[in-house]
Amino acid sequence: MIAPTQRTVLLLAAGAPIALVIAAIYPSAWAIGVAWSAVVLLMAFADFLMAATKRDFEADEPFFAEVGRECAIETKLTLGGGFAEKVEAFVETDDRLHEKGRTIFSLNIADDEGEKSSIFKGAAKLVPNRRGPGEVRRIGVRWAGPMGLIWRQYIQKSDHIVRVTPDVAQVRSPNVQLFLRDALYGIVARKFRGEGTEFDALADYQPGMDRRNIDWKGSARHTRLLAKEYDTERNNQIVFAIDTGSTMCEPIGGLPRIDCAVSAALLTGYAALKSGDRVSMMAFADRPQSFSPFVTGTNQFHRLQSEAGLMDYSAKESNYTLALSTLSARLQRRSLIIIFTDFTDTTSAEMMLESVGRLVDKHLVLFLLIADDELANIAEQRPSSIDALAESVTADALISEKQFVVTKLQRMGVDVIEAPREDIGTHLLNAYLRIKRRGAL
Repeated sequence: MIAPTQRTVLLLAAGAPIALVIAAIYPSAWAIGVAWSAVVLLMAFADFLMAATKRDFEADEPFFAEVGRECAIETKLTLGGGFAEKVEAFVETDDRLHEKGRTIFSLNIADDEGEKSSIFKGAAKLVPNRRGPGEVRRIGVRWAGPMGLIWRQYIQKSDHIVRVTPDVAQVRSPNVQLFLRDALYGIVARKFRGEGTEFDALADYQPGMDRRNIDWKGSARHTRLLAKEYDTERNNQIVFAIDTGSTMCEPIGGLPRIDCAVSAALLTGYAALKSGDRVSMMAFADRPQSFSPFVTGTNQFHRLQSEAGLMDYSAKESNYTLALSTLSARLQRRSLIIIFTDFTDTTSAEMMLESVGRLVDKHLVLFLLIADDELANIAEQRPSSIDALAESVTADALISEKQFVVTKLQRMGVDVIEAPREDIGTHLLNAYLRIKRRGAL
C-alpha cells in the first residue's frame, strides 16, 4: 500500500494559488498549473520506485500485562532494495490497553547489510488502565522514500488477546521481599503470651493481668494465685472485602480505585500467607459477587491472583448491609476483615456503619480508604471566580462528610487507613504487621 506524505500534499496545494495568479495575468499559460501538479506526481512516483521494499515483518505481542504497568509490543521490520527514511510503526488496540486506542512510534535501524537489507526495530509502550482481556486489533509499519513524498506501508490484522492482570510488582520487589523476611522473622518464632487464644501454661498471677484468665481450680490446688497464659494462633483468618461498585470504579491517578485496592490486598495477602495465616477474598457491589475459599501458604498465592483478576467493574451502588451480613454469616471464627471502599454520601455511610457495628462485636475490622488528592486541591485552592468558589465549597463539604464518617468508625473501634494511591499498599502492610505483633486476633 502507498500513501502521500504531508510534503506531497503541501507541494500540490502550493501549486494551486500560483497557477491561479499566472492564469489571471496570462490566461494562455493556464497549463502551468497542470504541469506543476504533474511534476509533483512524477517525483512522487520516482520516490516510490526508489523506496525500499518489505522483506519481512514480525511483531512480538505479550500474553499478559499488569494493570498500570508498562508493557511493550516489540516489532522488527526487514527492508531491502532501496532507500528508507523515517521508518514508523503503529499499534491499534482497544481502550483497555491504551487510553487513545492507537500509538505511533519510531523504528531505529538495528542492522545494516549494505545493499541487501536493513533491519529496523522498535517497541510500542502500552499502559493498561483496566483489568480483563485487551485486544490488539492492527499493527502497521510505514517508511518514506529518499525525497519523502510517498509512504510505503504494510498493515496486518491481529486478533491477539492480552490478559491484563492485577499489579503484583510490589510483591516481586526485592526491597519488599527483604522487608517481609525481617518483619516476619520473630512473628512466627516468638510466643506472644497472655493475648492469644491457644492455652500454653500456668503462671503466677501478676498485677495488671486480665482477671478473667485466673485459673481458680489450679490456684486452689497450689495455694497461690495462678493465671492462664496463651499463645497467639498462627492460622488467623484474613478476609479482604473489596467494594467493586460505582464509587470504587472511578479513576484516581489514571487507574480505577478498585485496581489500587486489589494491588494493596495482594501485597498484604502475600505477607499473610508467608506468616502462616489463612486468606480469602470477597467482592461485592449491589450484592455479593464472589467469596473465595481460604488458602494458606505462599504456593497458593496464584489462587488469590486469579480471584482478584475475576473481580469485575460494576456501575451499581454498593449494598453494604447485604454484603457484610453475608460475610458475617460465612465466618465461623474471629477474623481480620479488611474492607476496601469509599463513600460520597452520608445516607449510604449510615447504612454501612450499622452493618459494621455488628461485625465489630466478633471480628477485628480494618477500613482502607484512598485519599483523593484532586478533591483536596480543589478545596484548598484560592477561588478566582464564582464557579471556582462553588467547586471549592462543595469539595470541602464532601471532605468534611467523609471525615465525619471516619470519626464514627474510629469511635466504634474500627481502624481506618487513608493514604495516597501510591502508598496505600505499604500502609496496609504496616497495619497488618502491627496487628500481628499485638496478637490482637
